[in-house]
Amino acid sequence: MVDDPSRTGAVRDGPTGPPSFEAKITDIARIGIVGLFAYWSLTLIAPFAIILIWAAILAVALYPAYARLGRLLGSRRLASFLITLTCLAVIVAPLTAIAVSFAEGLQALLAKLADGSLRVPVPPEYVREWPIVGERLHAAWSMASDNFEALLSKLEPSLVQAGSKALGKIASIGAEVLSFVVSVLVAGFLFGSGERLAEMAQRFSGRIGGDRGIGFLRLAAATIRNVARGVIGVALLQAFLCALVLGLFHVPAPGAIAFVVLVLCIIQIGPALVLLPVIIWAWVTMDFGPALLMTILLVPLFVIDNVMKPILVARGLSTPTLVILLGVLGGTLSYGLIGLFLGPIVLSVVHDLLMVWMQGGTVREKPQSDASQSPRPV
Repeated sequence: MVDDPSRTGAVRDGPTGPPSFEAKITDIARIGIVGLFAYWSLTLIAPFAIILIWAAILAVALYPAYARLGRLLGSRRLASFLITLTCLAVIVAPLTAIAVSFAEGLQALLAKLADGSLRVPVPPEYVREWPIVGERLHAAWSMASDNFEALLSKLEPSLVQAGSKALGKIASIGAEVLSFVVSVLVAGFLFGSGERLAEMAQRFSGRIGGDRGIGFLRLAAATIRNVARGVIGVALLQAFLCALVLGLFHVPAPGAIAFVVLVLCIIQIGPALVLLPVIIWAWVTMDFGPALLMTILLVPLFVIDNVMKPILVARGLSTPTLVILLGVLGGTLSYGLIGLFLGPIVLSVVHDLLMVWMQGGTVREKPQSDASQSPRPV
């Protein structure tokens, strides 16, 4: 005969009763072990975090082009190889042109210093009238025109210090460029498993936030592609047109100037910082007709991004254009080039969260029967 717990007064743990002390200790131990492994995992991948983030951004931004090219060629591996090769060419070719131009200029300068043929013109007298720095600049310029070697020996400590800082900065830029090249290679390998990775990302987002989480994931993917088209795409167009115009008028180092224009346009400064001195140089050294024609061709490059960027960045998004542009500017100023993508993604998600909260709407999660269906690619 089985005793009735209600008669004997025995207490039995059930699902509705309070958890026992041992169960609490077990839960704490589980959380601690999971947190420890999560910390170790983050520590292991931290040195490669920037590379992985860039690879993911590139894979998401270029996946539509990869899919179309794969269907056109009938081979996804060949499409991945061609897109990776094109990205590497876009990065390596301008840097090679800059390095070659810099090496040739430095070699010519050192040759003139060695044979004593380097001559500095005499400074004009109106330089003395410049405020604050006029007298000192005129004196240093006069010394350089009289005895350039003496000026170099006088400025040797400052030049050595400035040179060491410049070499450190160049090394830092070189490391960043190398990490970006590695990101491009990693992105090339991600294309082949893009659908599987998109499915995993959607399942993870669904577990975290249901339908709303999947919506945020798709919003992030759309934002990345729009920023790639509206910011980087327009910057590439400006740099290409700049190189074309400067090459037509035989301006020195058109590749290096176009690369600087590309960087300035990507970080949202604009091409005016480089093209205005080029236009002034053209009016000083060229005849009236060529200088006017080159100015007419270069001036549209100043405003092309103001017209095309808002259209391409906000295309197909419910997020206002101002929020996207603020994210682009704020992200670039706060986190550098990678903030160009992270900024608008974060502000877009926050904007949608605020809209949902202000409207007081709730989102139903998908039923469990839909979990077996293959999700739509991000």
